[in-house]
Amino acid sequence: MEPVPNVTRADAAQAVRNPLAFIAERWTPSSRTVQRAALAALVMAVAIVVTGGAVRLTGSGLGCPTWPKCTDDSITATSAMGVHGVIEFGNRMLTYVLSAAVGWAIIAARSQKPRRHSLTRLGWAQFWIVMSNAVLGGIVVLVGLNPYTVAAHFLLSTALIAAATVMWQRTREGDDVPRPLVGKSVRQLVWFLVTATLLLIAVGTVVTGAGPHAGDSSEVKRIPLNWENVTKLHAVLAWIVVTLAFALWFVLKAVDAPKGPLHRTRDLFLVLLGQGVIGYVQYFTDLPEVLVGLHMFGSCLVWIATLRVLLSLRERAEIVTNLPGQSTESALTRA
Repeated sequence: MEPVPNVTRADAAQAVRNPLAFIAERWTPSSRTVQRAALAALVMAVAIVVTGGAVRLTGSGLGCPTWPKCTDDSITATSAMGVHGVIEFGNRMLTYVLSAAVGWAIIAARSQKPRRHSLTRLGWAQFWIVMSNAVLGGIVVLVGLNPYTVAAHFLLSTALIAAATVMWQRTREGDDVPRPLVGKSVRQLVWFLVTATLLLIAVGTVVTGAGPHAGDSSEVKRIPLNWENVTKLHAVLAWIVVTLAFALWFVLKAVDAPKGPLHRTRDLFLVLLGQGVIGYVQYFTDLPEVLVGLHMFGSCLVWIATLRVLLSLRERAEIVTNLPGQSTESALTRA
């Protein structure tokens, strides 16, 4: 067993001034460790959306009626608040788990050698989105679950998932200039697909804001729209996204595109089909809470799958970082 090195006063001062640099000087993670850290942040970004949906679907949105405390007199939920207080407070605590996952991703990216500034920036982008969304979540409570703030809360989570997905992909690539795998017209079609998917998600938040699941058993303001009409618009947009995905798959086959974009498009199409089935079943069964929750989870998967299609349209040289004393290999990988 190797002796633990002594920590001097200078080391302690450096750790306080710049803890990330202090860790990076003493630890070099493998490529797999960095990839796992980025994946953990992505998984937690999805988990916080699902648990947030559970808060709303169980009517626990005001289980903790104030913020940052749970009540005026208590930081935590009390027994008098019942199960709604436990659910709401539990979701708040999960934010710390998400923050820890993002922190691990930042530390791992910062410690990788050679240092990759682009990867670290993606980690910090997630951190600031999490902090902004935590504040916005508090505002949501303070304004009594105003549907417009709830929609903004979800859209910020969508931005977090985007940053986490890009970082996860970039951990498996180097920093060389990307080489396109398909032509300009195909890339434009994919950008249409990404835009349509974003619009689909945005309209989905309007369906939520106008629909029957207000998030609390008390009287909660709703968006003054007929939720069934908005749902039909949402369905039309979903069919547009499905059509674009199907058309993209045929175009990629026609131009003999590499397997990466083809496989990612196939994955997206399958996720869209599953999401569509859940959407129609929940609509015709009067929106049961379990199916609505699954639909929210599916929304996250659709967004991730769409971004993976976009990221699969180019390739970079992959850098494999090993532990000190081992060689660093480079290979060409496709997204």
